[in-house]
Amino acid sequence: MKKSLPAISLGLGLMAAATSAFAQEAAPAAAAVVEAAAQAAPALDSGDTAWMLTSTMLVILMTIPGLALFYGGLVRSKNMLSVLAQVFVVFSLITVLWAIYGFSLTFGGEGKFYGNFSKLFLSGITPDTLSASLSTIPEYVFVAFQSTFAAITTALIVGAFAERIKFSAVMIFSVLWFTFSYIPMAHMVWGGGLLAEDGALDFAGGTVVHINAAVAGLVGAYMVGKRIGFGKEALPPHSLTLTMVGASLLWVGWFGFNAGSAGAANGTAGLAFINTILATGAAAVAWIVAEGLHKGKASMLGAASGAVAGLVTITPAAGFVGPMGSIVMGLIAGPLCLWGVSGLKRMLKVDDVCDVFGVHGIGGILGAILTGVFCAAGLGGVEPEGYNMAAQVWVQFKSVIVTIVWCGVVSFICFKVADILVGLRVSEDAEREGLDITSHGESAYNR
Repeated sequence: MKKSLPAISLGLGLMAAATSAFAQEAAPAAAAVVEAAAQAAPALDSGDTAWMLTSTMLVILMTIPGLALFYGGLVRSKNMLSVLAQVFVVFSLITVLWAIYGFSLTFGGEGKFYGNFSKLFLSGITPDTLSASLSTIPEYVFVAFQSTFAAITTALIVGAFAERIKFSAVMIFSVLWFTFSYIPMAHMVWGGGLLAEDGALDFAGGTVVHINAAVAGLVGAYMVGKRIGFGKEALPPHSLTLTMVGASLLWVGWFGFNAGSAGAANGTAGLAFINTILATGAAAVAWIVAEGLHKGKASMLGAASGAVAGLVTITPAAGFVGPMGSIVMGLIAGPLCLWGVSGLKRMLKVDDVCDVFGVHGIGGILGAILTGVFCAAGLGGVEPEGYNMAAQVWVQFKSVIVTIVWCGVVSFICFKVADILVGLRVSEDAEREGLDITSHGESAYNR
């Protein structure tokens, strides 16, 4: 027994040494695992949060006053205030509805067409809650950012049937359309629904925002009917100065719209930012060149309209295509949307006052489809995993068709309900006097 004690001591010593060596070797690996877990855990990023707050304010700027002034300048002076009121109040209304049930039905679940009511009245969200979609920002910030998208999309529609629709009809339609067209389209694309499952790419709203609103505007223009004197007398814009100011505010605000859709202050936001500059500039130049060749003069309205066409077209592609691809998209968008507000508008025989379909519809369709082309790495884009150009273009085309059909049917029903409840159109006398006085009891200008 005495002879075995040294051997036991030696064995214990060797075991202790081996354990110590193993611990020393394992410590870096364990530390790496802990560090990786810490990095993977959601954590608030102040830079991302600051950028998303800024982006949210920029989208509000592009709506009120940007969109309001852009549309307001395009109508006659007697209807200026009515357009401002419609855009302002629709924006206000939809942001409230978004908080009550819109956010929950869009981002609260994983259905094909709608989410669920798990976040009704923003239930379960606190100042410390991080967004499930963007894990580095507070959920309240994500809610606010997305509310501006819902609001501007609904407000975009009013430009198509301006100068002859009842204010009450606009409000009723807006509530119904937001509930049954915007929410399901946003969920299908951004909330994990039908089109997201299919692999559709829409960075900031080519289908959800622009095609969706444009189709609703086209349906509304048909259902409300043409303005008195349309096609028989001149109905010119009353202030292209205000329209230019509105277009400029739209361009500035659109950086929040596109670059903000990156969800963070990162390289993707930078890509979307520069694409928003380049596509817009290219489209403005291309529009006025085409206009100059066709009409002999390049107009300020043409430049402003071309810029908006470029903004619309790059929206679905902003974070997916390279800078050179964005320039090509803008160069195509300018002349094509010029045709949309002239040749196509005459073919459709529609009184779309602010050319909502000609710019937002044609530009949105073009952008959605070309996203599938210019996201190719060989063309400077950011390819999704497993990318095949032909397959992706087909997916993009299907998303466009689904949007047009869904929105077209829903919009018709929503307008019909509003017509049954209050009637869509003001009286002939009210239209001739102007909606500023007859609908709101005040005037944009002193007479």
